[in-house]
Amino acid sequence: MLSSILLTEDRKRSAGWRYGLAVLACGVVVAGLLPLRTHLDLPNTVMSFLLTVVVVALMAGRGPAVLASVLGVALFDFLFVPPRFSFEVSHAPHLLTFAVMLVVSLIVGQLTAGLRAQASEAARRERVARGLYGLARELAGAVGVEQVDESVARFLQEQWNAPCRLLLPTADEHLQAVHERGGVVPALDVALLLKARDAQRPLQVPAGDGTGRQFHVLPLLGATRNRGVLAVALAERADDIGPLLEALAALVSTAVERLHFVEVAQAAQLEAVSERLRSSILSAFSHDVRTPLTALYGLADSLVVGPPPLPDQARDIAEAIRDQALRVNGMVGNLLDMARLQTGPVSLRKEWQPVEEVVGASLKLLGSALEGHPVRVAGLADLPLLEFDAVLIERVLCNLFENAAKYSPPGAAISLDAVVGPLTVELRVTSGGGGFPPDKLQKVFDLFERGHAETAVVGMGIGLAICRSIVEAHGGAIRAFNLPEGGGCVAFCLPRGTPPLIESEALPLEDELE
Repeated sequence: MLSSILLTEDRKRSAGWRYGLAVLACGVVVAGLLPLRTHLDLPNTVMSFLLTVVVVALMAGRGPAVLASVLGVALFDFLFVPPRFSFEVSHAPHLLTFAVMLVVSLIVGQLTAGLRAQASEAARRERVARGLYGLARELAGAVGVEQVDESVARFLQEQWNAPCRLLLPTADEHLQAVHERGGVVPALDVALLLKARDAQRPLQVPAGDGTGRQFHVLPLLGATRNRGVLAVALAERADDIGPLLEALAALVSTAVERLHFVEVAQAAQLEAVSERLRSSILSAFSHDVRTPLTALYGLADSLVVGPPPLPDQARDIAEAIRDQALRVNGMVGNLLDMARLQTGPVSLRKEWQPVEEVVGASLKLLGSALEGHPVRVAGLADLPLLEFDAVLIERVLCNLFENAAKYSPPGAAISLDAVVGPLTVELRVTSGGGGFPPDKLQKVFDLFERGHAETAVVGMGIGLAICRSIVEAHGGAIRAFNLPEGGGCVAFCLPRGTPPLIESEALPLEDELE
């Protein structure tokens, strides 16, 4: 309200100054002409008053020019036309002179004021065009949205003394201001901003703060999507700059979209460099670590089984070296597998095949790791064909069986049960022992997370993380839970899909007879 009062007072002072200039100009002309009254003819005096109207129109505009015209005719009649100091007209032709003088003064004043307004408007548009050109150069070199916001705010402040706010979408598609300027722009209606963004056209509403400003909400239309909105608070009489505001919005949208694509390109380049570096590290790690481990395992195994026989103590040491080398080699393999799974989408070689074959291969591969733990398998014969990568699912089963053997007491049985559902097939690996800590049933699948932190069992906590990555790559899910009767269970499910039809081949006639 205070701002509105101050704005009204400024306008009154400006109008008073312009009309005062008209009165002063007429007074100056009268003061100059009175001493020369006896030497000048009436037509010369009339021309002097017309020149005054032209000067007032150029300097003060239409209203003061009209005042100067009327005041000039009155002063000319009162001071220069006999009888002087009276508005009486002694000769009838003077009435026509007064009328022509007034009409000519009004026409000349209006034409001069119109030329002045057109010249001012042309100069203003040239100034704005130069400002837009300079802004375009600044935005072309901007390296962040903060610089874009600062450049736009400075341009609007210099051209129209108009505060602004640049709002860009966040990751969840909410509009957020790039920079808050301490309440220079009043609070904006979120619904209005979203309406302008979705409608893809400028909106204009009163600011409602008592200043007479209008909110111009401009959507930033990019080549692929809407990049946000630009809200500008302009004076009440700023309706004629709509095309300039749209040009400004186009510049800002282009700059914001350019920065977005630069960011995407940099992210893609960084990802490519990271991928090359990761591949190099994995290759070097695989060669420089696994090769010595393989050699160490081979040497220790040759000492155990090769002639001549070693003493019992030396044989035990050689077996311990062989077993530890094999265990470390398995840990390194898990690390490499997990690193490969985390580098990007897992490449699957899926085929329709029975699950029981993969289960048998996993149990055979583990061999001595399951010694002392009888394995019970149930329900595999009734399973339909499933589409999966046999090598990766075999790795999942190996990790689950190995974990079950590690954390089960000696002699505890391990069971594998299959449950067929409408859309999935679930495989459950159950072991004895104390099961999982209740507060870590979800965390056990995180990388380097172990169920029991303090335990004598050797491990790094990446086996279940590998299982989750492989199962999720197949479109399945994995979970862990404790059994009511004791022990833990890890269950993973795979989608059933629609297996292909298998047509049976007809036997030859002689085979049927036999």
